[in-house]
Amino acid sequence: MPTSKRLNVAVVGATGMVGTEILRILSQRNFPSERVIALASERSKGLTVPYNGSQLEVGEITESAFQGVDVALFAASGDTALM
Repeated sequence: MPTSKRLNVAVVGATGMVGTEILRILSQRNFPSERVIALASERSKGLTVPYNGSQLEVGEITESAFQGVDVALFAASGDTALM
């Protein structure tokens, strides 16, 4: 059933090849997002990734990072996904 709700989306593994491709496709297809957040491991925290003509700052994967997130797309390695 179609909805007009705009979703809060998290992309986990956003600094990797698959994560950056997910961000590109979300932008290209005008995914109905209210907010998109980029998450990755601690070592990538603070980096930026391209999204929708601008840059998203990468946050660290923590339980609190998912607060308010409606959809999480995981493109992280096994070790990172287990965090």
